[in-house]
Amino acid sequence: MRKKLSIMIPCYNEEENVREICAAVIDTLEKELSDYDYEILFIDNCSTDKTRVYLRQMCADNPKVKAILNAKNFGQFNSPYYGMCQTTGDCTITLCCDFQDPVELIPQFVKEWENGYMIVSGIKTASKENKLMRFMRTCYYKVIRKMSDVEQIEHFTGFGLYDKSFIQVLRDLKDPTPFIRGIVAELGYKRKDISYTQPKRKAGKTHNNWATLYDAAMLSFTSYTKGGLRLATILGFVFSVLGIIISLVYLILKLVFWDRFVAGMIPILLVVCVFGSAQLFFIGLIGEYILSMNKRIMNRPLVIEEERLNFGKEEENEGC
Repeated sequence: MRKKLSIMIPCYNEEENVREICAAVIDTLEKELSDYDYEILFIDNCSTDKTRVYLRQMCADNPKVKAILNAKNFGQFNSPYYGMCQTTGDCTITLCCDFQDPVELIPQFVKEWENGYMIVSGIKTASKENKLMRFMRTCYYKVIRKMSDVEQIEHFTGFGLYDKSFIQVLRDLKDPTPFIRGIVAELGYKRKDISYTQPKRKAGKTHNNWATLYDAAMLSFTSYTKGGLRLATILGFVFSVLGIIISLVYLILKLVFWDRFVAGMIPILLVVCVFGSAQLFFIGLIGEYILSMNKRIMNRPLVIEEERLNFGKEEENEGC
């Protein structure tokens, strides 16, 4: 019996890319991996353009192409994670719909999987994206890596191959706020890293913005680091000591140098502003941790499906 490869592609408003990526994947699989059976699963995060129209056409033309249509947009982490849990192959390969994850690496991933690696990760060692964005990402990864007790994989976006045993781990995990990059580093099996240069999007515009990037950074930070809370505790103690010292100095100035007291208040006010700003910063940081905890406590479903296309009855109960 032939082994089965699952290709999982999340999409949102990718009408310019969805048919092209499907054709490219099928071409690669049939030419270079013809000994394997395959399925291609698209999970659509409630697109508002023609993406769903094209998905229906593709599913009608090819029974090996499947689609899950979400009832709404469930975010950049929940939808791909859920899609991975719905695959049925001996391994699952995830890639973006915009061609920034090179399709031509799929045969290399499969080769390393056959060599015994349970996870094969695509690592962006170079990128044609904005240089400032690349620099900021690099700084972010290094900070997280230093502060985390768990290994963090730099410039890993989730693009890679996962053995079905690891997919089962994801199903059993039942994490309502999944962060696949951290989960791979924390719970992943024997892993092989493959370097590649990330190209620009083939068509369309990126759906990432500062808000989504901040959300990703905070999810990683609050899930895998204690450093923020420890820093808040340490600096809180230091500021408390400094606050007591400044209060005593303030009292002495008031009692001994009353005539010059008003002029001496200016630097004291500046110090109070600095302390107040630090307090607000750490209150906000602690709030991020609480928000992350709150999402996990509510334990809401990862995704609510609106429709499935080309799934058999035996596959209806797959999932997280």
